[in-house]
Amino acid sequence: MKVSIKDISERTGFSPATVSNALNHKKGVNADTAAEIFRVAKEMGYISESRIGKIKFVIFKRNGLIIDDTPFFSLLIDGIEKECRASGMEMVLCRLNYEDEDYEEQVNWLIHDNSSAVIMLGTELMEEDVALYKNASCPFLMLDYWSWDMSFNGVLINNADSARMATEYLLQKGHRRIGYLRGEFRIKAFRSRAVGYATALNKAGLVPEKRYTVTLSTTINGAYEDMKAYLKTGPELPTAYFADNDMVALGAIRALQEKGYQVPEDISVVGFDDLPFCEIANPPLTTLRVPKQEMGRVAVRRILEVINGTDKIKTKTQVCTIFVERDSVRDLKDRNGGDGDEG
Repeated sequence: MKVSIKDISERTGFSPATVSNALNHKKGVNADTAAEIFRVAKEMGYISESRIGKIKFVIFKRNGLIIDDTPFFSLLIDGIEKECRASGMEMVLCRLNYEDEDYEEQVNWLIHDNSSAVIMLGTELMEEDVALYKNASCPFLMLDYWSWDMSFNGVLINNADSARMATEYLLQKGHRRIGYLRGEFRIKAFRSRAVGYATALNKAGLVPEKRYTVTLSTTINGAYEDMKAYLKTGPELPTAYFADNDMVALGAIRALQEKGYQVPEDISVVGFDDLPFCEIANPPLTTLRVPKQEMGRVAVRRILEVINGTDKIKTKTQVCTIFVERDSVRDLKDRNGGDGDEG
């Protein structure tokens, strides 16, 4: 005899509406309630074993220069885990290393495993890496990456607009000589942020100047060492920097302070990500907060739509950032009586 929603309702004690909402991955059902409903539904045979009940969260590593030295991705994983649990899905954490000898074989197995859906963290993907994934036969979504040919569903940060907003903030504070702390490993997110930075300057009648652009490693220690070496050359410095991310910003600030510069009195800095230690840095870092857990949750909700066949079109979902004003930026208009940047 076929099991019905009413049967599951009677077994669990939850209303038929709650059971239906949980089984259809609709929002508003408590995570513990949803988990119990899915457990009973599987036990009673309502959910077939052939149905996809597993989401593989795949972390792609090209060189580890972005993903290995930051707490950003642990927070992202937390959001994915919580949304999977609330939706009755099992989450499996997988890692792909571009340098493995059998890398292509691993990819081929992954994208043709029709028992699972895949959310792939593509932060370190380069455009030449993407072709391998285009023949995926399982439900597939790119997280923190976007393919220009629109061959994948994607969830990513609104990088260009966020960087433009940060640069416009510096302009509003009277800065006109605004530099760019450029991450050396040019992931797509950084390239988009560079576009936003340049757009804000151009809109203000300014142009990005090479003399104010510094290319730094993407780890805190690497950025610190690179900035320290750069400062030894005695360069002309701007009054403010926009940095590709917080790791770059914090490493550069340490080098500036060791050289005798005060932040923000001499040089202002804005980061990107709002990592947990930004608030306790010296000075606390003004930055753009990426809602990391919610970004993970959005990715799970989107892949569930693909699994359930409720949406056949490819979509690009951009998650907006929140500007967090702290103490690493000085208002030059206050200092100069409203005249703006010196020099």
